[in-house]
Amino acid sequence: MLGLTFLGLVAALGVRLGAPLCLSRQLSLPGDYILGGLFPLGSAEDTGLGDRMQPNATMCTRLSAPGLLWALAVMMAVEEINNASTLLPGLRLGYDLFDTCSEPVVAMKPSLVFMAKAGSRSIGAYCDYTQYQPRVLAVIGPHSSEVALVTGKFFSFFLMPQVSYGATTDRLSNRETFPSFFRTVPSDRVQATAMVELLRGLRWNWVAAVGSDDEYGRQGLSLFSSLANAKGICIAYEGLMPLPRAGGTRLGSVQSLLHQVNHSSVQVVVVFSSAHATYSLFSYTIHYKLSPKVWVASEAWLTSSLVMMLPGMERVGTVLGFLHQGAEMPEFRSYVQTRLAQAAEPAYCASLEAGRLGLEEHVVGPRCPQCDRASPENVTDGLLYHQTFAAYAAVYSVAHALHKVLLCNSSGCPTQEPVRPWQLLENMYNMSFRAYNRTLQFDTSGNVDLAYDLKLWVWRDQMPTLRTVGSYNGSLELQFSNMIWHTPGNQEPVSQCSRQCREGQVRRVKGFHSCCYDCVDCKAGSYQRHPDDALCSKCDQDQWSPDRSTRCFPRRPRFLAWGEPAVLGLLLLLGIVLGLVLMALGLFTWHRDSPLVQAAGGPRACFGLACLGLVCLSVLLFPGRPSTASCVGQQLLLHLPLTGCLSTLFLQAAEIFVGSELPPSWTDWLHSRLRGPWAWLVVLLAMLAEAALCSWYLAVFPPVVVTNWHVLPTEALVHCRVSSWISFGVVHATNAMLAFLCFLGTFLVQSRPGRYNSARSLTFAMLAYFITWVSYIPLFANVHMVSHPPVQMGTILFCVLGILATFHLPKCYLLLWRPDLNTPEFFLGGGPSDARGQGSSGVGEETQGKNK
Repeated sequence: MLGLTFLGLVAALGVRLGAPLCLSRQLSLPGDYILGGLFPLGSAEDTGLGDRMQPNATMCTRLSAPGLLWALAVMMAVEEINNASTLLPGLRLGYDLFDTCSEPVVAMKPSLVFMAKAGSRSIGAYCDYTQYQPRVLAVIGPHSSEVALVTGKFFSFFLMPQVSYGATTDRLSNRETFPSFFRTVPSDRVQATAMVELLRGLRWNWVAAVGSDDEYGRQGLSLFSSLANAKGICIAYEGLMPLPRAGGTRLGSVQSLLHQVNHSSVQVVVVFSSAHATYSLFSYTIHYKLSPKVWVASEAWLTSSLVMMLPGMERVGTVLGFLHQGAEMPEFRSYVQTRLAQAAEPAYCASLEAGRLGLEEHVVGPRCPQCDRASPENVTDGLLYHQTFAAYAAVYSVAHALHKVLLCNSSGCPTQEPVRPWQLLENMYNMSFRAYNRTLQFDTSGNVDLAYDLKLWVWRDQMPTLRTVGSYNGSLELQFSNMIWHTPGNQEPVSQCSRQCREGQVRRVKGFHSCCYDCVDCKAGSYQRHPDDALCSKCDQDQWSPDRSTRCFPRRPRFLAWGEPAVLGLLLLLGIVLGLVLMALGLFTWHRDSPLVQAAGGPRACFGLACLGLVCLSVLLFPGRPSTASCVGQQLLLHLPLTGCLSTLFLQAAEIFVGSELPPSWTDWLHSRLRGPWAWLVVLLAMLAEAALCSWYLAVFPPVVVTNWHVLPTEALVHCRVSSWISFGVVHATNAMLAFLCFLGTFLVQSRPGRYNSARSLTFAMLAYFITWVSYIPLFANVHMVSHPPVQMGTILFCVLGILATFHLPKCYLLLWRPDLNTPEFFLGGGPSDARGQGSSGVGEETQGKNK
């Protein structure tokens, strides 16, 4: 006792004088068989892992006292085994312990070191690793589930035994993925089952659940949720907390969740989280003075001094949770003090320096530089509630497996052959072993069956103590007399369903209890018929409803109304186009005997202009509520007059082609057929053909007035529906053929000097026709159905305007402002020598100067 006290005084004096410790040099020990160790000796908050751009070295500088205590527990177990003569007589275990910072990226480098060849820093690449001898025989750790999922797959490839003392995620129980993974703590499934049984035992079926946004929290929260729902416990609110990183402790959506819980009837919050995330959660809870609740803690933070010592924690309410039962280890405190005292002794540190292997200097770097700046106070303060038995037992599990492989007995270990890591696995499956007078056994999934104690925080002098108020070992036992609640009069809190849903919400039952439900908004198109409905009722086809509605409203019919801005704009365009048509018609009629009008076709030109006016008037059938008559009239009033106009232009083009391209002997005979009654017969036949097509189309595939209930959210679209787009295209075929022939007849005609070139005006008129209707097709196909009528109206008007502007308006310009050109010589050709030039035509805007 005096020696221990002296060592303690030496350590305390050394720390006060600022002398560094040599704890980092104690993390390795040579031996016949080396155990690797992965421990969270440091914190990764200040390492800047999120900013890494190169795979360079990463070290943690902030000490994590729990990780150091777990490492010391492993060192204590190795010393006990080496000093005993029963488990591995005549052999010595060694260890290489490294820091993981609780980060997979940091843990990978020591993991690679463990798999290096014995006496080397290289991992060999082989087809068969059966005879491969790595640096270590087995790995103890890591503590974090997040890290264990990475290292577990890595070591499982080599069938390297890995025994964790804290990774509890249930995914690690999968033998196919993690065949060499074991742990000396129960999986989270057992803890989640115990939590559910606690809630049932206290009749709490209306709870909130929060998890940290890491593997431990996500998987634990998912397990708890599924088990709770299966047992009829309703989870009112559920969310994940972002992990605190350097630069902030953002809680994200959990802030909203906490405020919802604060203003609801939920009195119990299950927190399946890491200690650091829980610290952020309670910091926020205390800062905003949220109402006290019952906090059901997961094992990861139940005994965390970081959370326990948070100022104001006594005001958050009642904290209770399950802690797995481990053996009491009273010698561990004195062992820690001895190690700290030795670490402050210069002579002892010098002896460690002489025997170091030096591998960490060249590969991993200093094992734990922050350990050398530790003080006895910040290490030993965590001994009060710290669970070290799991790390201690992990060493004994490997030692017992090695005992079986080497066939050891009380006199020694007769087997002298080297032991490969995979040879331990066969003995570790379903293996029973003893550690500190407790018997443990691995099951087929590599888990141990440990009972849980239910612990309650009892506050005394700003620091809670843990009081046992129950236990769980397959069944729950509660000690109600030991319970202390935060409520007035020490009344047991009540946390049961349910709250009243708002109007427009229905109840979605969770679990097997109808009183436990979520309130779900009725979406648009449905409504809440009765307050107790479990499902939203759909509105009828002719009705609509907004979100969260209690009734349906009749759909208002929607069609192209006369007063809409688009219609007003199109009517203005109609007025302009129709005015130009009437102006051109008036001028052509007034100058009907002039050479210009005669060259343009004479009465046929006036007839074509009148047809264009009727085409303009067809757009008046599109606005207003559609009817069968208006749907039919739209097609007739568009196609028949347009055919009449195009047939007159076709005759004009034919006349130009005959006069320009055919032999003179045919010209006079054909000219007589293209004028007079024969010409009107061509116009009549074209219109009769178009009338026949329209009659067939309207009789066989008539457009119908339909009401579409689905394209608009609150209205019913009433529109004319085309029954067959193929037949609709056939109706357009006559006009398209006339326009195409007209274009062919004038495209290659050469103009004659001193004559008006009317061929070009016809060519551009037909180009305007084709451009308008070809553009209409993709535009009509891509705009919303509501916009189809105005698109059709605009197309018709622009088609008329294109023909008018390219063929008729240039002639009106000549009639009004260039009457000097309105002569037979310029338009009709003067004399017999110009017989081939009679009626030749071209672009209306281009004129040739008159020959002087």
